[in-house]
This record gives sequence, structure tokens and C-alpha cells, in this order.
Amino acid sequence: MTAPFKQHLIDPEICIRCYTCEMTCPVQAIEHDDNNVIVDATKCNFCMDCIPVCPTGSIDEWRVVPDKDSAYSLEEQYSWMELPEQEEIESPCGADADTDGLEEAIAALLAEAHAGAGGKAKAPATASKPTINMYNLAKPAEATVQGNYRLTAEDSDSDVRHIILDLGAQPFPVLEGQSVGIIPPGTDENGNAHLPRLYSISSPRDGERPGFNNISLTVKREDEGLCSNFVCDLKPGDTVNLTGPFGATFLLPSDPDAHLMMICTGTGSAPFRGFTMRRQREAPMSEGSLTLVFGARRPKELPYFGPLKKVPEAFMDRVFAFSREEGEPKAYVQDKLRENAKKVADLMADPKGHIYICGLKAMEHGVEEALSDIARGAGLVWTELRDTMREDGRYHVETY
Repeated sequence: MTAPFKQHLIDPEICIRCYTCEMTCPVQAIEHDDNNVIVDATKCNFCMDCIPVCPTGSIDEWRVVPDKDSAYSLEEQYSWMELPEQEEIESPCGADADTDGLEEAIAALLAEAHAGAGGKAKAPATASKPTINMYNLAKPAEATVQGNYRLTAEDSDSDVRHIILDLGAQPFPVLEGQSVGIIPPGTDENGNAHLPRLYSISSPRDGERPGFNNISLTVKREDEGLCSNFVCDLKPGDTVNLTGPFGATFLLPSDPDAHLMMICTGTGSAPFRGFTMRRQREAPMSEGSLTLVFGARRPKELPYFGPLKKVPEAFMDRVFAFSREEGEPKAYVQDKLRENAKKVADLMADPKGHIYICGLKAMEHGVEEALSDIARGAGLVWTELRDTMREDGRYHVETY
């Protein structure tokens, strides 16, 4: 009897083509073409190095096949628009054979799935159906820069820009929470075109300006950052090549009564700006359904600080955490969550309560610890509650 084989796969619907897994894989088992990112079963050694770096959990997918020779080929994976369902594995020993050992082996292999990246992400049940992967590396969309505005103070250490891109007559349907790839010009040291860098869309689905086919991005200039410097230096009239849109889970519920707790640092605020603007346009009289927990070193380094202060408190509760404010104790987003423990616990228990986390990977551990402490204080087990919320499409994480 041949042994069943657990094959490592990537969900093409959820993958946002950030290529982090490919750059992380120590055995070069992950590769891509113009459309998909895939795993080569002949090279993968199940080291799991790619699992924790994936911002969406799309890398944490597995299918059990009868044996390694039956693994899905590279050609099959490249052709997928969605993952195949787990097929029933039949015994190769005949209908009358004792299959208990095989069934136990299959069950054990399947039980190992989703061990990292927090499990498979799911979109809110009421979210609109997103369009994904409309433009790729071979056939990108061309956008024209309409505006480039600095969001942080001139004397701050952080240069964050608000970039507005016009798509003209090209169809480019997006939803709040999706991302686009920007292809920086030029080639790498091997003469290959640069891979796209991923940026969250910070405008609502009907455009930065309502009724116009444009989108906005929130981009921080990074020292020696190839794409960030290119984008932050763009001028009105310049053109850029876009891939995407990407992302099918980090989406806004189409339910004005859904309560969103949005936790972010820095440019992680981008999707939440889109969420807020959509809610303002769709349900301007809504109250008490949005909470933003926003962390930065100082107010002058916090993107959209001025516009945020103009949002009515009844519409959105704003909680700021500043870690380098002169004369004030250091505060991080996890500290503010603990200060608002009752509100967080109530949201966890609310079937219409959603938690969104977006920002640097370094923030995720502290936020998880705070949520665990809050759940424990309410007599709940956070790991169990988190899995239930994720399964219900109420827990959403994208960190980089």
C-alpha cells in the first residue's frame, strides 16, 4: 500500500501576491508566474518557514492525495482560480481490503493542516463579492497620478504620502480592504523585471472622489526602499503599472449594524480609511458601530490625524496610542485595548462584532496577548474564541 501524501498548496483566491513566502522559502519550493504563486511538491520539505510570514493565511492550505506521484502538478496549480476540494481517498488495495490504517493516516495528515498563520481567513458573511486578479504582471493596468500629498509633518521622521491614482476608462473594481501591486520600473541585478510591491487601498469602492474611477494609497517612504521611494516621488501626470486587485477576506461587512474594532499602526490605517469613508457615505447617521485603535510614535507621525479628528465621536470612537510623546508615558495599541477591556470583551461576544488588525508584523504578538488577557478576564478562552470568530468571518488580520 502506498502512503497518502499531504501536499502543501496556496489558495489563489486569498493570496495577495506579496511574494513574501517565495522570498522566505529556504529550498526555493515556491514560485510564481504572471497569475499564481504555487508550491513545488518535489522540493517542499515542510519546514514551515513560509507559514508565519504570510499576511493572509493563504499559504496554510493542504490537500491529501493517494501518494506523492499523484500530487497536483505545477501546471495544474498555475491554472487554478480556486483550490480544488479535498477528494475522497480510496484504498489502493481493493474494495475488500482493511482500510483502517489508511483512513487513520489520512485523518492524521488532515489534522495537521492549518497549524500556522492562525488558520484560514474568511470574509464577513455579508461582504460583497470581490473581483480579484484582474490585472497581472504580463498585462498590468496603467494609472495616472492625480495627486501626491504628504500626510505627516515636515519635521517628523516619517514621510507618509497619500497617492491618488486615476484609472481612466479601464475597469478596476475594488472593495474596501483590498490591495494593489505597483510594479517599480527597471530590473534587478539579474536583469529581471521587479516584482510588484503591495499597497492597501485607502479609498472606498466608489472612488476617492465619489463616482470617479480613481483610488488612493497610503505609502511610507522607506530608506533605500525601491518601490516606496518611486511612489513617494511621483508627480501628477506620471503613470504607474498596477496588478490586482488582490484580497478576498479582509473586507467590510455590508451590514451597517456590524460593529468594527479596527486596530492599526502607521500605514496599516489605509484599509480603515476606506472602511470609514464607505460607512460615512452609506450610513452617515450610524452611531457606535466603529472603533479605531491607532498607534504611532507621535501625533505628527500619525497619518490622517487631522481628518480623523473631524469624524464625529458618535460615528467613530477613536483611541490613540503614542509611544514617543514627550512628557507622556509610552502607550501601544495593546495597552489601549486593555484600558478598554469591557468594550473589547463585549465586541468579542457580539455576533455582529468584528476585529480587524493591520500594520507591522511586530504589533501582532502584543495585540494577541492583550486579546487573550481580555478574553480570560471575561471567562473565555481566546484561542477557541478566535477560531470561532475566524470561522464566522469576524476576525481579520493582515500584518507584514
